[in-house]
Amino acid sequence: MHWIDWCITVIPVIIVLIVAIYSRRYVRGVVDYLAAGRVAGRYVMCVGSLESSLGVIALVALVEAKYQTGYALSFWETLVAPVWTLLALTGYCVYRFRETKSLSIGQFLEMRYSRSFRIFAAILRTISEMLCNAIGPAVAANFFIYFMGLPHKVSILGLSIPCFSIIVALVLFMAIVVMWPAGRVSLLITDTIQGLLSYPIFVVLTGYVLCYYSWGGEVAPVMMDRVKGESFLNPFDIEQLRDFNIFALFVGVFGGILNRASWIGNDTTNSGRTPHEQKMAGILGAWRNGFSGLMCMMVTITVLTVLTHEHFAKEAKIIRTDLSKKVADEVIADPQLRSELEVKIAAIPEQHHKIGIDKPLSTKNNLDTVYMTTVSNTIGHTGEGNFIFQKFRTLYHQMMMSITLRHMLPVGLGGMFCLLMIMLMLATDDSRIFNSSSTIIQDVLLPLRKTPLTPEQHLLWLKLGSVGVSIFFFICSLFFVQLDYINMFMTIMTAIWLGGAGPVMIFGLYSRFGNTFGAYSSLFVGSGFSIGGLLLQRNWAQNVYPFIEKMGWVNALDQVLKTTSSPFAPYILWQMDPVKFPINSYELYFISMISGIAAYIIGSLVTYRGPYNLDRMLHRGKYSIDGEKPIEPFSWRKIWSQLIGITPEYTRGDKIITWSVFIYTFVYQIGLCFIAVLIWNRFSPWPILWWSNYFFVTTIVVGAIIGVVSTVWFLWGGILDTKRLFRDLKARIDNPLDDGRVVGHVSLMDRAALGADADDDNEVKN
Repeated sequence: MHWIDWCITVIPVIIVLIVAIYSRRYVRGVVDYLAAGRVAGRYVMCVGSLESSLGVIALVALVEAKYQTGYALSFWETLVAPVWTLLALTGYCVYRFRETKSLSIGQFLEMRYSRSFRIFAAILRTISEMLCNAIGPAVAANFFIYFMGLPHKVSILGLSIPCFSIIVALVLFMAIVVMWPAGRVSLLITDTIQGLLSYPIFVVLTGYVLCYYSWGGEVAPVMMDRVKGESFLNPFDIEQLRDFNIFALFVGVFGGILNRASWIGNDTTNSGRTPHEQKMAGILGAWRNGFSGLMCMMVTITVLTVLTHEHFAKEAKIIRTDLSKKVADEVIADPQLRSELEVKIAAIPEQHHKIGIDKPLSTKNNLDTVYMTTVSNTIGHTGEGNFIFQKFRTLYHQMMMSITLRHMLPVGLGGMFCLLMIMLMLATDDSRIFNSSSTIIQDVLLPLRKTPLTPEQHLLWLKLGSVGVSIFFFICSLFFVQLDYINMFMTIMTAIWLGGAGPVMIFGLYSRFGNTFGAYSSLFVGSGFSIGGLLLQRNWAQNVYPFIEKMGWVNALDQVLKTTSSPFAPYILWQMDPVKFPINSYELYFISMISGIAAYIIGSLVTYRGPYNLDRMLHRGKYSIDGEKPIEPFSWRKIWSQLIGITPEYTRGDKIITWSVFIYTFVYQIGLCFIAVLIWNRFSPWPILWWSNYFFVTTIVVGAIIGVVSTVWFLWGGILDTKRLFRDLKARIDNPLDDGRVVGHVSLMDRAALGADADDDNEVKN
């Protein structure tokens, strides 16, 4: 990197770290540290959550997936927009959880179910969360090694130390610096500052790609050059896509609805000034992405175009050779075998693929195929060879973005992109470490402790917990091996919790019949199925498939798998494979969720003893302790407003924002961009060139217009909200009882505020 790139990268990062340290003066109690005093505004939560959700690992995963599938599936993803919009407009789960005033998901679980279930669920959730998120620092470290061209090992005082371990340690150290001083306060503030800095970078990167690469001359031809059934543009020609297809989209939507509440509690969903402010932050999320989504698409387009179009054949050869050598250095321990492979890779000539003349590309036969075949044949087809090849292929696809951008971005822009990735890394790693550590302290250790901690001791435990989780992340990053696409890996890892958590949370917030036995049943059945699938995936190439082959069961099992999946072909296709487990992570996740729902309902109904008092948990009616307004009864006169969640709390500005989101989603995206196009193609199918123009207009042109408006809007709103957050934190009066403790299914704070009303139901029927 040039010295200009280093200056662009380092100076803003130092400013962010200084602000994090400064924010410690605003923390005076546990609620400040865990939930920013519950005084955060909508723009702080909205802008900050953009950074924490769009991390290095998310961008790497997006490019990895889109490199395999293109953007044809995006047409069907339009159907997802109204689902998320309705969830945001109605405040589904988020509003109710904020009404419980829970500092963590575990506090809610103890109030709704039992203390033992709180501890069990917290342990399961934390294991799932930590195993999933532990690869975040690893992926980020690899990205910077490949992007900056760093060696895999460096010599310090005569000792050869992996550069990977140094960068992971540095990544985690910076995360601790950000979260240690003030917890959620410093996370919100630094994430917001990073978000405000990111918007201009989104603009510059998007502008550069649009100017440097021709949509009609390079980008569109690349995406149109695909075999039948694997189109990158035509949504009616994607039936042969395997891992990222319509079924995966369906599972994502179904899981998003069912598990809407399964991760809340240790994020910003308990930080809003009011439940309404929390809800508005979610509604603003429809506009907040601005240039971020467009920028992600531009990065993907850069990788696709450079590595495929004939105009960049020379650069593509250099990139693939560099990438293959770098990956081989990391995954192949035998120096002789590694040297042999590097010679063979270097001998592969430039590939001048002529679009429209040569055979169209496909998932199995593309410009990377010769590299994958060379690696596979050189390593060998034994169980160990398949395992090494699986690691090589995974890392190759993950790191192609970093190598491509290192070769293609000019001085200055490379520094800006590096800064962006550091900020995204900080925003995701620190929040995920904080979430896991606070769950361990709040929902495992404190419920087991017989005597309460003082506020000072409590804060110290929370801080030390973040250090402990960081150490765990460091160890996992050094030894953990990821063998699948990032999205697939994260899906099966989170399914350890999400496989059974959805019914626990949804029925816990919205039903009166669910009980503790049903909750345990859901986790044991749903999550247990996910764990079994994970173990099979991890050991398939090395142990499971060789055993099946040795026993002579391959053909019989292959027939069983094909017969079972045949009713759902071509979107679900199970068949024996020596490298990869036949059932992918999305399919395992879906089966787990269905099993969890059935187990919860059956378990609760079999042991039902009476209705649960939801009003008390939600602080409604006589249980209100802050004077919140009651929920407005249904009215046919206001049906349209009520259907999209408008309540008496809404100001005129809130209504304008809400209706703008509704009109954009349901009139423009669904009505014009989806239903009208769907009907048109039903009677007169579009040629592929029309689909190219469709995505250019709907994604790039419209996205750029929205991006310009939202960039100015959220920059201004974020600055004002940050100032107000500091002011409100300074004026807030801390309640020492508001620390997450629960007695008799009622929080200690509520028990003190409600007095006799806290126990007026005598016994909670759980």
